[in-house]
Amino acid sequence: MLLFPHKKSISDEEVASYEQQSFAGEIHIVDSHEKMRHAVEYLQNCPVLGFDTETRPAFTKNVKYDVALLQLSNDKHAFLFQLQKTGIPRNLAKLLASPKICKVGVAVRDDIVKLHELCNCKMHGFVDLQAIAKQLGIENISLKKLTAIVLGFRISKKQQTSNWEMNSLTPAQKNYAATDAWVSYEMYKRLEAYF
Repeated sequence: MLLFPHKKSISDEEVASYEQQSFAGEIHIVDSHEKMRHAVEYLQNCPVLGFDTETRPAFTKNVKYDVALLQLSNDKHAFLFQLQKTGIPRNLAKLLASPKICKVGVAVRDDIVKLHELCNCKMHGFVDLQAIAKQLGIENISLKKLTAIVLGFRISKKQQTSNWEMNSLTPAQKNYAATDAWVSYEMYKRLEAYF
């Protein structure tokens, strides 16, 4: 059920009535330099990647945490980089800096700023779906509502405020993180025809 281009806004109640979907491909946890090498070798050959990050939520004033997880996905594979274990080595930094690889997400500016704090490198090739959605007249631009309007299903946001710095991510966290990057990839591919 694809709603766009006929529908430009959606209510919370309507989103809640949609079937929930999540990433059905293979999820790869990248928590070592060997896994990093394999992940980057695969990803550097992908012209478009869904992109997102997760940071441990701070429930105390003036407390903030570094990005814990970087997610890059296409329709078949989602790579979850546990940055507190690997940092951002040169090969990953090169991928993030490449203007030839389109890294697409929602509200990417803050993610880029936080990643820049971990590696002092220029980052290129990032596309914000919110900017595209606004140009196309879509009024609701949160990831959840954009997914419903553009892809016709809903995604779960239950794991959003979980602890992303855990040594081992739970299955629910892995699924959530992979899904957030994957839906950005799918929305970009769907909207390409309109911009």
